[in-house]
Amino acid sequence: MSNTTKIYFIRHAEAMGNVNEFFQGRTDCEVSEKGMKQLDCLAERFKDIDFDVLISSPLKRTVVTADAVNRYHGLDIIYDERLVEINGGVWEGVKWADIPRLYPEEYRLWTSEMSEFHVKDGESMREIFARMKNAVESIVEKYRGRTVAVVSHGCALRNYLCYAMGNDIEKLAEVGWADNTAVSLVEYDDELTPKIIFRNDASHLSDELSTLAHSNWCRYEDDEYKEA
Repeated sequence: MSNTTKIYFIRHAEAMGNVNEFFQGRTDCEVSEKGMKQLDCLAERFKDIDFDVLISSPLKRTVVTADAVNRYHGLDIIYDERLVEINGGVWEGVKWADIPRLYPEEYRLWTSEMSEFHVKDGESMREIFARMKNAVESIVEKYRGRTVAVVSHGCALRNYLCYAMGNDIEKLAEVGWADNTAVSLVEYDDELTPKIIFRNDASHLSDELSTLAHSNWCRYEDDEYKEA
């Protein structure tokens, strides 16, 4: 058995919160029509990738995405609550267009000081950073020397990849958003030290099937998707 542990991190397909541009968080949205097309592309990408374990957030949009990753493999899918998206508290279900007016200070943190983000009744950014770090470390420890696919969410994965890049949470804004169904590959040595092989790759999608390229709340800059 190889001493290297590999994890493919996959963001879920486009869901109705992405289409209607409201804060999705823990809101359990269905995958959109475009999202289903993204999943066909994702399934083909993973057709010839060998992996031993498939773990997913239990929300609908990640469950369907895990099914697509598993289309040609037939593994039992493990659902892990620790991989869910950030709890947006009072932001849940609120349109992005309305958030700056309704929650100006919290929106300032989200766009300018992301590591300090926290809203009423929600999860702080520091809490999700720690949660994802601990969850992935336990997965790597449990499946040493194996290849694992993990299906999760945009903000959750952004926090973990920030850590995997060797950064503190204060550099979270530098990580950028992943497109829907984007894939990252991280390898771990015997000391479980992460090494990013590639990050937020959505080359299996055409421009027409990209979500972020057509989003009103994001802009494309310096090869990374970032908040408008």
